[in-house]
Amino acid sequence: MLITLTDITRHYQVGTEEVRALRGVSFAVNRGEWVAIVGQSGSGKSTLMNVIGCLDTPTSGQYLLNGKDVSRLADDELADIRNREIGFVFQTFQLLPRDTALANVELPLVYRGLTAKDRHERARHALEKVQLADRMKHRPNELSGGQRQRVAIARALVTEPSLLLADEPTGNLDSATGEDIIGLFEKLHEAGHTICLVTHEPKLAARCPRAIRLSDGKIVADGVGQEVAMNGSARKPAQVFSI
Repeated sequence: MLITLTDITRHYQVGTEEVRALRGVSFAVNRGEWVAIVGQSGSGKSTLMNVIGCLDTPTSGQYLLNGKDVSRLADDELADIRNREIGFVFQTFQLLPRDTALANVELPLVYRGLTAKDRHERARHALEKVQLADRMKHRPNELSGGQRQRVAIARALVTEPSLLLADEPTGNLDSATGEDIIGLFEKLHEAGHTICLVTHEPKLAARCPRAIRLSDGKIVADGVGQEVAMNGSARKPAQVFSI
């Protein structure tokens, strides 16, 4: 089991009001699964993404990532976990505009202390994996939106993470380009990568083998992606489980 969340809560204080963003979320993800986390604005999916990505810690509950309890780690320990275990793909690409595609992909390896030769080799291999070997010397403003997202995916892959965590990865793309990027995720899943994809789009969640629907901070459905995404009729979980 790669991910196990047990009774996760996350509460925020906004002025005098307590916001309960997550209310007892429990589920597990096996290695090699592709799971969509779907829900409307305010459902808690962004908070859940931050917890899964070790960008935030839960108020209560336990989160095991690759066998390690990350629920109560200090900030520097979480930063190390993020660098070693998680590859992030963002809606807005988050590329450095003055750097080439190759340099952008290398960036996470700088924090690993790898030599320049090793960084170049691994970054080139990651760009080849997303079919961008012929664009590695181009800067972001010389690339299309789809190509920029491919660079971002290569950057997420270059550290060989246990988990790819994608936040609305087609949100800034036209429908045809978005379809191309989802096709790339399908190939990565077929190659054995574990993927959690966060989205509010039912059609995107329907492409995933499994989807988890959130509403008001709780899981209301977990099952086959198309069933959960299009009508939300899959089973409602009572305990930690996985497909």
